[in-house]
Amino acid sequence: MKLINIAHPEQSVSFAQAVVIGLGRGQGLFFPEHLRPMANIPGLLEKDFISRSTEILGYLTGNSLPKDSLHDCVRQAFDFPVKLTRVGSGDGGRVHALELFHGPSLAFKDFGARFMAQCLARINAGRRTTILTATSGDTGAAVAQSFYAQAGIDVVVLYPKGKVTPLQEKLFCTLGGNIRTIAIEDDFDACQRLVKQSFDDPRLVKELGLNSANSINIARLLAQTCYYFEAVARLPGGTVPVFSVPCGNFGNVTAGLLAHAIGLPVKRMIAATNRNDTVPRYLRSGKWDPRPTVATLTNAMDISLPNNFPRVLELEHRHGLAMKDLLTSFAITDTQTLDAVRTLDAMGYLADPHSALAWKALDDGLEGDETGVFLCTAHPAKFRETLENALERRIPLPVELQAVADKEILSTEMPADFELLRKYLLT
Repeated sequence: MKLINIAHPEQSVSFAQAVVIGLGRGQGLFFPEHLRPMANIPGLLEKDFISRSTEILGYLTGNSLPKDSLHDCVRQAFDFPVKLTRVGSGDGGRVHALELFHGPSLAFKDFGARFMAQCLARINAGRRTTILTATSGDTGAAVAQSFYAQAGIDVVVLYPKGKVTPLQEKLFCTLGGNIRTIAIEDDFDACQRLVKQSFDDPRLVKELGLNSANSINIARLLAQTCYYFEAVARLPGGTVPVFSVPCGNFGNVTAGLLAHAIGLPVKRMIAATNRNDTVPRYLRSGKWDPRPTVATLTNAMDISLPNNFPRVLELEHRHGLAMKDLLTSFAITDTQTLDAVRTLDAMGYLADPHSALAWKALDDGLEGDETGVFLCTAHPAKFRETLENALERRIPLPVELQAVADKEILSTEMPADFELLRKYLLT
């Protein structure tokens, strides 16, 4: 399966090439040129998670890696559980939480980052690579831990100073070694712009072997399709669910739409945002009108320029997905998010603010006898301060957070100035 650069369709590459390049010409995103449903979806859903994921990713990557090698990538990347938990009892068991935070960095980003790291290790064959990525909270930890101490790989993570939680910061800013972190004195959108500017600089790309582990890298995006299949496989046979996804950069919802494009039964998808509501307003008005990013309780979603949304449009315009019927988007306030945290807790389910926001959008949008699945994207303890204030009780830390809670932050601070970043990277 060939991948094309959405911005410059004449640039056509293999999956292996796209993983190494990261971002296409003119800051364009790579995406499959053609999509068609996989054969025998019911049979695919009967397989175990690793076998099924290997088959899905082999299909999406055009078998760029030998099947045994791909299976090994998947097995090593997805070496932690995916859990589907029924939430509440008064709705006939129609609502489920898809827990994606049981990996080493306690966030859904582990799937994409770890799969990309495994692929790059095989494709790059030890050549020097610098991974430059931006994070609004969880990507940084997933990328840092996936590439930590990997031979030939240097990692530089940009994040908005003061706009990630203390425990999120500890997970990726305390490693040292081949992991460098920079606290940018601006918002996430500024961090993302710096990454894109770097990819437009020929010297940086050539001398550093520049790559990105943001969801702009196709390997990360494709990996995320696999847990949507897992969710449907665990539901009663014949269920066609509604998925509600907390959205910032829109990679996660793009992966769900891509899963549907290759045959996964999905009734519709809800893209749940916070006050940074560029997409809900666009879907209502047809006008793309980003506003300045504002800080919210759901900091990983504080993004006004979602980088993956061009891929959503590509699924509609090139691949024929009827977004009018398939995709809706709602903006949830901080007050509604905290109310959702408390409501879920009263139902016996502890959720982080991002996951609670997705549940709120699902609760508001679920109709009739529909079955709903909301994606739980981060471990609740990563947002301990918010939850303790909302619930007025202590939230225990898992061992992963206990191990870093008292470590020193090793970050460099820097204004959102490309020339300063460029000098730093070349030093």
